[in-house]
Amino acid sequence: MAKPTTQPTRREGFGSRNVFIMSAIGSAVGLGNIWRFPYVAYEGGGGAFLIPYLCALLTAGIPLLFFDYAIGHRFRGSAPLAFRRMHRAAEPLGWWQVLICVVIATYYAVIIAWAAMYTWFSAQTTWGAGNENDFFFGEFLQLGDLGAGVSTQFVPQVGYPLIGVWLVVIIIMALGVKRGIGRANMVLMPLLTVMFAVLVVQSLFLPGAVDGLNAFFTPNWEALADPAVWASAYGHIFFSLSVAFGIMVTYSSYLKRKTDLTGSGLVVAFANSGFEILAGIGVFAALGFMAQAQATDVSGVATAGIGLAFVAFPTIVSQAAGGSIIGVLFFGALVFAGITSLISVLEVIVASLQDKLGWGRVRTTLVVSIPIALISVALFSTTTALFVLDATDAFVNAFGIMAVALVAVILVAWILHRLPVLREHLNRRSSFRVGWIWMLLVGLLGPVVLGYLFVSEIIAKTSTPYEDYPDWFLWIFGWGMVIALVVLAVLLTLLPWSSRSHAKSDPDYDAFLVDENYPPNTETGAVVLPGVASNGARS
Repeated sequence: MAKPTTQPTRREGFGSRNVFIMSAIGSAVGLGNIWRFPYVAYEGGGGAFLIPYLCALLTAGIPLLFFDYAIGHRFRGSAPLAFRRMHRAAEPLGWWQVLICVVIATYYAVIIAWAAMYTWFSAQTTWGAGNENDFFFGEFLQLGDLGAGVSTQFVPQVGYPLIGVWLVVIIIMALGVKRGIGRANMVLMPLLTVMFAVLVVQSLFLPGAVDGLNAFFTPNWEALADPAVWASAYGHIFFSLSVAFGIMVTYSSYLKRKTDLTGSGLVVAFANSGFEILAGIGVFAALGFMAQAQATDVSGVATAGIGLAFVAFPTIVSQAAGGSIIGVLFFGALVFAGITSLISVLEVIVASLQDKLGWGRVRTTLVVSIPIALISVALFSTTTALFVLDATDAFVNAFGIMAVALVAVILVAWILHRLPVLREHLNRRSSFRVGWIWMLLVGLLGPVVLGYLFVSEIIAKTSTPYEDYPDWFLWIFGWGMVIALVVLAVLLTLLPWSSRSHAKSDPDYDAFLVDENYPPNTETGAVVLPGVASNGARS
């Protein structure tokens, strides 16, 4: 009788560079591109904001994107395994990113569910003209009168679509990297682009659209003297490109050995920015119509986030000729953008457990996704969902992601001194070569900008209670969540890697190193990396 194999499941990969690029764009293009960037740009000086935005893209966004690509592709693993292979002391960074993705996945799915329901509502303008605000917060979310808290009262019109979103996403994840994630992005991203392009064209022909575009693009040069505007640009680019989530580390590990990393990164970065500007045009053209209809100026109707998507746009749908089509296109685009981003977030978690435990794809997907889905439904299909979502998003995004990015660049650049290794790897195959300027931007400017943003958030969150929520509520879903992520990351690092894990045995990784001409250690047989004493995964 044959002995059961102890070899880990062979790691999957994207079918081609184009599939990777489409998947990376799908991860980067999310809800924030549509409902956050237009308002951030408007508040940051309109057309003048494009200057700090472009500076942030070139000096922080793209360099940090290359940083993630180099780590993932060079060390051929999910975030925990890639950082472990770099150095054992770096493994907690990977688990920190994984846990951040766990939290984000729980609440990101419910926003997709809201958008799915509003796609249906748009066909009938269910909310009623002039009643959009009350409909969303009252009838739809059934927001409790008691304020911030935790309720067990189930809201069916939110809960059932949320379950549907999770079923769709779990199926995509279970199909794998190539057949599931790759194919989903190759279908959804072109559809998203076409839908939003049609939405923009239709918005441009609305009465008052020119006023909206003037408000969006007219430069306020005085805003450039405000440090907060520059900080806003850097903060937005940082989150927009999905850096420090573990997403790009994981996705780049699925690329073939001889792949143009920097060329791919430039395509992803500029495609993401192009979509944001397109979103700004469409959104502000529609807001210009809304302002004219209400006999006010654009500043009186401009808003961001949930207010823009679920209050302002339904108002536009109610008042515009052909409004139902605008609503279906807008909310349908939110659904597609949300799904492509959510599957990238979940892939960070699934890939990490696959690498750690050596399990198969379907088993790992179910073990990961079902508990997260249950928590998501339990917390975010209730009458207090909006409060929990708001607090969790504000603290995990500001402190979790910002902090792990700050620690990562300091550790890799200044403690482990790995930037030369990563630069060499980027330049082996890439069409756009990086040098000392890239190292300076990542190792020096990166920590300065991230440190400034991090300290600014601490000052803002500690000076007054966030949104005047109760202290106990903020400690559970805010500060407590941030601290718990760090503690759990350390605990996960202490757990032993399975004998079937990719850290213990990975022929693909060994073949990659041999192909890259890295010599073996004559004493241990393990491959020695440039600037690394021994292979962290085998030590």
